[in-house]
Amino acid sequence: MPKLTVDGIEVEVPPGSTVLQAIEAAGREVPRFCYHERLSIAGNCRMCLVEIRPGPPKPAASCAMPAGDNMEVLTSSPMTQKARKGVMEFLLINHPLDCPICDQGGECDLQDQALFYGADTSRFEENKRAVPDKDMGPLIKTTMTRCIHCTRCIRFAEEVAGVPSIGAVGRSEHMEITTLERAVESELSGNVIDLCPVGALTSKPYAFNARPWELRKTEGIDVFDALGANIRIDSRGSEVLRILPRLNEEVNEEWLGDKSRFAHDGLRRQRLDRPYVRRNGRLHPASWGEAFEAIRKRMEGRAGTDIGAIAGDQADAESMQALKDLMRALGSPHLDCRQDGAAAIPGQRSSYLFNSTVQGIEEADALLLIGCNPRWESPVLNSRIRKRWLAGGLQVGVIGEAHELGYRYDHLGTGGQTLRGAAAGRNRFCAVLKDASRPMLIVGAGALARPDGAAVLAATQRMAELNGLISGDWNGFNVLNRAASRVGGLDLGFMPGEGGANTGGMLSGAVDTLFLLGADEIDLDGLGDAFVIYQGHHGDAGAARADVILPGAAYTEKPGTWVNLEGRVQRSERATFPPGEAREDWAVLRALSDVLGRPLPYDSLPALRARMGRANPVFDTQDEIVAAAWGGAVPAGRIDDAPFASPVANYYMTDPISRASETMAVCTETFLAAEARNG
Repeated sequence: MPKLTVDGIEVEVPPGSTVLQAIEAAGREVPRFCYHERLSIAGNCRMCLVEIRPGPPKPAASCAMPAGDNMEVLTSSPMTQKARKGVMEFLLINHPLDCPICDQGGECDLQDQALFYGADTSRFEENKRAVPDKDMGPLIKTTMTRCIHCTRCIRFAEEVAGVPSIGAVGRSEHMEITTLERAVESELSGNVIDLCPVGALTSKPYAFNARPWELRKTEGIDVFDALGANIRIDSRGSEVLRILPRLNEEVNEEWLGDKSRFAHDGLRRQRLDRPYVRRNGRLHPASWGEAFEAIRKRMEGRAGTDIGAIAGDQADAESMQALKDLMRALGSPHLDCRQDGAAAIPGQRSSYLFNSTVQGIEEADALLLIGCNPRWESPVLNSRIRKRWLAGGLQVGVIGEAHELGYRYDHLGTGGQTLRGAAAGRNRFCAVLKDASRPMLIVGAGALARPDGAAVLAATQRMAELNGLISGDWNGFNVLNRAASRVGGLDLGFMPGEGGANTGGMLSGAVDTLFLLGADEIDLDGLGDAFVIYQGHHGDAGAARADVILPGAAYTEKPGTWVNLEGRVQRSERATFPPGEAREDWAVLRALSDVLGRPLPYDSLPALRARMGRANPVFDTQDEIVAAAWGGAVPAGRIDDAPFASPVANYYMTDPISRASETMAVCTETFLAAEARNG
């Protein structure tokens, strides 16, 4: 390993490291614009110049210079300082003086570094260059005159997103970053806004809304898919103005999907801000007391076997625990947290987890995707697969619909017939799995949320056992859940009890009183005259069918616990308060339990979380992976020949919040409706 000194500090770095990485290892800071830890090295901006001895009598770009033995690196010598000031002068030749109206102001790398390396005058007298703004779609606002040609956006689109839709035309001062006037067709496009070190690419929905110092910053967890990306919620007063990713190497690195980033404007529209009770066929505003009394009258004298509850895809663990306890107190065995009816084995945690962990994808050398489209179901997880594929040595096979995923794969077949052959070892990809040292498969809702889902689950588990996916410290069997609430609900046992009906059974008439906890992705036509209690935050499908509406809090409006697809317990803090008379869901259920004469045994959030820990010790952990013991396949019938259909038809609208979002509506029109029109 090379040993060198940085400003007199001796450091040892791994082979292949650059001088810039050695400088950081020594605890020194070096300015940069084009260099980014997760992108290839470009060496465009020259801001990271340092003096190296022995070496040429001129400064070197530390990001592109390999670290060598016995190097002496000087990061603040007179030569280095003069060189950086010269580079900054060049960068500012054409940069406009529009900091007061730039949305990047206050968090701009160029602004910060100009403070230390800029001058108050320039030796250049030529007119500044002007560049026309480019159309990059409904999410990215461009002011290309500010661009310094760092090419971070180009490298991100090609390397991480896998959609090479951003490029450059021209050379030297005539070079322009462009998409050729097309929207950036990627579910990760908003990340180029974070990457841009100047104000050339900013958020179009956020434009001119606020300055960063006006915002209250709250740590949260994304609930638009099951990955559980770590986010920062920026709010002002009662309004969420933007959502940004937080760094978590084990989950989302520093990326975030576009729906998770931009759908927050749906929090302002179609909100339920007071209780409602249906009278004479119409919903009328009511007080909390009137709403609770309507529920009490309905429940009075009614057997628990006539009552059921379904939890929605964004429900937090606290509200599911409270609802489960209330249903059990009422004597109901009818509970389900799976709106789509996806197969899972109660008590067998390995049957519904992403057992390899998200970070474990980077160790895999063979991957089989079954009935899933990770690009739409979890874009950030899909970028991790692409990252591993780009590193080389990963073979990917697909059983199901063919999609553009951002990496090459072997399309093995479309449905059940292919899976049956693979489970019996009669598929060419079985040899690939057996020969791999870290093989893995990912089965999605397109395969598990079918009438034969239990058989599909059993077949994929047998495949894992027969093809060496379960060995020693490696478990290559993974379920790609779509719902943020799914793993938490299953861990809490929010499943049918003895003799209880699942979601399909409850919707087919097994109960005459149904409690919906934010459940909107279900077909309610089969309920007939059943009495429906809807608790949620948006006036979506469930609220339209409800007889009583109890307004709840959205994910940014309450402290909550979610368990991501790999079983990691994560907690989010409250950023804003719910509107009007809406309240936190668990508190509403606690108050309702008193009216029903079945008071829940906790009065505070800590007491409720202690109850969750007693229900399942995994809830006593936080941001940790608790490995699940392998349970093995359970025989469950025959797999149908029908092809596996993607569970997501429109990435931009999958839940009440995104369906209420104007930004997501524009994205749907831009990316899906236009595609449909063009055939």
